[in-house]
Amino acid sequence: MANRPLTSVLNQGQPYALALFRVVFGLLFACHGAGSLFGALDRTSVPSGTWPNWHSAVIELVCGTLIVLGLGTRAAAFLASGAMAYAYFKVHQPEGLFPIQNGGEMSAMFCWAFLLLVFTGPGALALDRLFVARGESRTAGQDHNDRTRASV
Repeated sequence: MANRPLTSVLNQGQPYALALFRVVFGLLFACHGAGSLFGALDRTSVPSGTWPNWHSAVIELVCGTLIVLGLGTRAAAFLASGAMAYAYFKVHQPEGLFPIQNGGEMSAMFCWAFLLLVFTGPGALALDRLFVARGESRTAGQDHNDRTRASV
C-alpha cells in the first residue's frame, strides 16, 4: 500500500464512500418526511392531503427510504431532486436571491446531492445490485438454454 499513490487507494474506496453518502442523505430526507407525516422527531405533522406540504412529505419519506436501501436509486433521487428544486424556487427563492438569505440551504443541498446520485448511481451495498445480478444470471442461464436447444 505504501507504493501505491493515494489516489489509487481512494479510488478503491469510492463505491463505499458513495454508499455512505447515499445512506446518510437518504436517511436525513426520510426523517424529514416521517416528521412531517407522523409528527415524529419533534416535528409538527401536516394535515393529510394538503398541497404541497403533505405531498412533499410523502416524497421525502418514500424516496428517502428507497435511496437508503439503494432500490431504484436513480429514479428516487431524480424525483427527490425535483421536489427539492420545486421547494427552493417556490418557497425559498421569492424571499431572497441566495440560499443563505432565504433559508433554502437544506433544499438546495438536498437537490444537488440527489442530482449527484442520479448521475453516479447508488455505489456499493445497494439492493439494486442484487436485482441486476439476479437478472444477469437468469439471462445468462436462459441464453445457455437457448444455445443448447438451437444446437440440438
